[in-house]
Amino acid sequence: SGGAMGLLSDIWISRKPLTGFALMALFWAAFFAQMPVIKAAIDASDGVYGTAMLVASLAAVTAMWLAPFADRAMGRWALSFAALALAFGMLGAGASSTVVVFTLWMVLASVAAGVVDVLANVRISEAEEASGRSLMNLNHAFYSLSYGGAAFATGAFRELDWTPVEVFALLLALTLLLSWVMVEPASKPKPATASEARASVSVARLLTVLGGIVVLVAFLVEASAEGWSALHLERTLGGDPSEGAMGPAILGLTMGIGRLAGHFMSRRVPEIKLMGIACIFAASGLVIAGAAPSLVIAYLGFGIAGFGVSVIGPLALALIGRTVAPEARLDAISRVSVMGYGAYFFGPPLMGYTSELFGLRAGFILIAGIMIVTAVVVLPALSRNAADHTLRRNANSLSG
Repeated sequence: SGGAMGLLSDIWISRKPLTGFALMALFWAAFFAQMPVIKAAIDASDGVYGTAMLVASLAAVTAMWLAPFADRAMGRWALSFAALALAFGMLGAGASSTVVVFTLWMVLASVAAGVVDVLANVRISEAEEASGRSLMNLNHAFYSLSYGGAAFATGAFRELDWTPVEVFALLLALTLLLSWVMVEPASKPKPATASEARASVSVARLLTVLGGIVVLVAFLVEASAEGWSALHLERTLGGDPSEGAMGPAILGLTMGIGRLAGHFMSRRVPEIKLMGIACIFAASGLVIAGAAPSLVIAYLGFGIAGFGVSVIGPLALALIGRTVAPEARLDAISRVSVMGYGAYFFGPPLMGYTSELFGLRAGFILIAGIMIVTAVVVLPALSRNAADHTLRRNANSLSG
């Protein structure tokens, strides 16, 4: 399979989860790009708004239980249904005029986004098994690139004086159009029952925890770099707002490029090895950005960090999805995904307290340190555990 043809066939194989990822990226990018307007509409201070968002993201953790439930209850319609719930939640949040109403709609949107996220990752894992192709980085690359494009487009709509309600109504219409793409074929086998899955997941407990830690650290780098890069560029290095905004933009772009590169490399380099290289890359990028004497060097650092960190989460999810028994896949991937969300809770305070005490530079260097520890301690353990698990599964299938 040649490069371009191979890529097109990979996109076709994963079109259902790919659509879910693209829609999720469009909604989050449109939300964050309009955040100042939405925040002003509900008349919330920084603290109150932060609390509302924390409640919403804590609710997203229920996706860990809801995604398997939705998959068993709604089967082939589950992904489309979750995407529509996300669209309605965002539209409601964009139309809110009080903090309480906004929080309730954001809870719906966050839980739905969590379910879309988990189900899409499971669908990719199933498609990887069925096709023998590696698809996880490609799908996550689509998320990054859609996110970047949508943030840019939303900025343009804001220049044209579009309101959040108008932007989200447009996205809701798009979701309705695309929801039929995400419906699974009627021939799709029924997902494993909850009890079958529980039995298999308990066997894979250590594997899911180790995988979860790796995803968490990857998200930690992502969250801290996306959330604090602009502040670092403006406050530490004296950039103006447009120079500050370049931080998140460079990250989005390099993450998209990194995942596309990862898609082609993951056929040639074993996952664990690729993750190890990526950890060292990401850590060195953060150190360069943290220690940077000028904006240009900081941009270079954030670019290297984005490129490196981009492949770690998708590779860990692919490894877990491939290693656990098929009936455990749904529950294992939802657990790993939700552990990853943990980064968004303790990432901001970790960065906040470190930079309060020692400055923002120290914050980035601390995260780089965590990344190195992951490469040296967690990845070898994950590698051994996955190998043991695969051996056990093969032995069982031979004896059974």
